[in-house]
Amino acid sequence: MFDVGFSELFLIAIVALVVLGPERLPKAARFAGLWVRRARAQWYSVKSELERELAAEELQRNIRETREAVHAFDTDIRDAEFEARREFEALRDAGGPKRLPSPDVDADGGFDENDTPAATDDLVDGRADDRKPEPGDVRS
Repeated sequence: MFDVGFSELFLIAIVALVVLGPERLPKAARFAGLWVRRARAQWYSVKSELERELAAEELQRNIRETREAVHAFDTDIRDAEFEARREFEALRDAGGPKRLPSPDVDADGGFDENDTPAATDDLVDGRADDRKPEPGDVRS
């Protein structure tokens, strides 16, 4: 701050002793010390207040940036949702995936006598076939 070395301080002390005299020098030194302490306290107060303001401003900036990022993310999600819905609607309007045909059902709600469940194909003489299939064996 002030580029004052030991020799300059010593010179100031000797001049003060000559000008003020030995009776008034201690009182003047206390008075100068009091003003230096007050000036330092005021400086630290201003400095800490500025640091708090800067910290609050930085916090507000971080909050603002986070809100902007969340808003951008929300916009991206909404755009993706809109695009997916639009594609889904286009697929549905174009016919979409074909449904599998339902089994033949008689007017009374039962199956035809020709429709046999696949599980009965393995039955031989009313009981299940105990043999294990061979790797190339295909049952029909």
